[in-house]
Amino acid sequence: MKKLIIIPAYNEMESIVSTVRDVQENAQGFDYIIINDCSTDDTKKICDEHNFNYIDLPINLGIGGAVQTGYLYAKNNGYDIAVQVDGDGQHDPSFLDTMAKELTENKLDMIIGSRFIDKEGFQSSGMRRMGIKFFTFLIKILTGEKVTDPTSGLRMVGANIIDEFAQDYPKDYPEPESIVAILRKDMKIKEIPVRMRERSGGVSSISIKRSVYYMVKVSLAIILECLRGRRV
Repeated sequence: MKKLIIIPAYNEMESIVSTVRDVQENAQGFDYIIINDCSTDDTKKICDEHNFNYIDLPINLGIGGAVQTGYLYAKNNGYDIAVQVDGDGQHDPSFLDTMAKELTENKLDMIIGSRFIDKEGFQSSGMRRMGIKFFTFLIKILTGEKVTDPTSGLRMVGANIIDEFAQDYPKDYPEPESIVAILRKDMKIKEIPVRMRERSGGVSSISIKRSVYYMVKVSLAIILECLRGRRV
């Protein structure tokens, strides 16, 4: 099976080398593609210097557009599995083989790496944990399914979801909204425990001020997704 790691990167010059080296050492059955989301720092220069595989976006698309570019690349190149691994070093690629085995053996559509099952590793800030719990509650109310880490970017999908996301993927903060879209289609999602790390460089795009915007916008997007009804 062809397996692809999608690495969205915006101003990740401090961590992109260690992220790729980590992938190369601990996920050797996977190819990777960096999606440089029009970084304003030396991310592109570093990718060139190290001969990394990357796509250089001409304009900043945000996390959703960058990841969707990765899914489009996966679709166009015949990949059977695709997984997001963030360029800031928070995701541990040593879990990817286990995720791929779970995905294929249990015929799942998506598998999510959750930091909150075994509660090991970096657990995020207190404010963000509150927001995550809120989204867990909202998704449970709207779909009947409990997802302990709905904002986790460490998510692996099969070919059917690659095709789906290559065509339609939320733009700003896509994780919770896309989970609801999959659940509304009666597709199978499972979480497995993983350990996450603190980011190894750069600055998070979600400030305290933007957190309020994030909560409101994503909540409305999730509700609208449910109101659209089940699509076929």
